[in-house]
Amino acid sequence: MKTNSREILLFYNQESSSDRKTLAYAKSISPHIRSYDFIKSNNTNTAWKSILNQLNIHPKTLLNKAHPDYQNNLRGKEFDHEGWLNVISKNLHLIKCPIAVKGNQVLLIGTPTDIFRLA
Repeated sequence: MKTNSREILLFYNQESSSDRKTLAYAKSISPHIRSYDFIKSNNTNTAWKSILNQLNIHPKTLLNKAHPDYQNNLRGKEFDHEGWLNVISKNLHLIKCPIAVKGNQVLLIGTPTDIFRLA
């Protein structure tokens, strides 16, 4: 996934105050922000593959393993790469932190100030 080098694409959880703070910080470093709530975004498995390839991580790494839904439904289960992509697509609320894309950079935003690495 590649965007314009002046634009930031931000995938985040609109219900999380930390994620909303990340969005506010992103707006402070660029006037060109496209933000997508994980729950409302319609990313396909292909889009998730692209993001994961650029991050160079396994799909399971994106998931919040402390979330009750993960604990009750996924803990201890093993899937292949495609299976984990399906888990992400059907459980977007389990993604643990925002994902920012600027040009060919893709970052997991662990803390709101991590967005400044894109400045």
